[in-house]
Amino acid sequence: MLASCAMTHSSFLKALAVVLTLTPALLAADLPSKKYLDLKTIKSLVAAAEAEAQRQHVSVTLCIVDESGNLLFLQKGDTAPINTVTWSQRKARHAAFYNAPSKDAEDAVKKGHVEALAYPEFFPNQGGLPIVVEGQLVGGMSASGAKSEIDEAVVRAALDSLSKK
Repeated sequence: MLASCAMTHSSFLKALAVVLTLTPALLAADLPSKKYLDLKTIKSLVAAAEAEAQRQHVSVTLCIVDESGNLLFLQKGDTAPINTVTWSQRKARHAAFYNAPSKDAEDAVKKGHVEALAYPEFFPNQGGLPIVVEGQLVGGMSASGAKSEIDEAVVRAALDSLSKK
């Protein structure tokens, strides 16, 4: 009986070793690869946005959030009004939550869809765009402080710089 238990114990340990050896490979094969915004990319986006804002002669607040709307970067322009701090965050969150430009929300309200104002993180003001890398949403970026179309142009320039790398 004791020899039988020892044999079973030995077989169990061998089987366990095989399972533990194969488990990481099996798990890695099943897990999707998730893109995310790292600090280097964020700095690159900000530099491109700042260059475009300077070219347009505007002072804007810039905001970058991850795909869940969590704040990753916020910088108020020197002469941008204080309300742009809140507005830029709301624009960026809208873009990330809905994977759509915040201008889409503005257009929806203009068409009379005011019920959309009750949607979480819905913000009807142009200037926020989703950040998509290789078809995967990784966040949202916005600018606030200039005319809305200029805000969006500042963000577009930043996102265009990202796609050129």
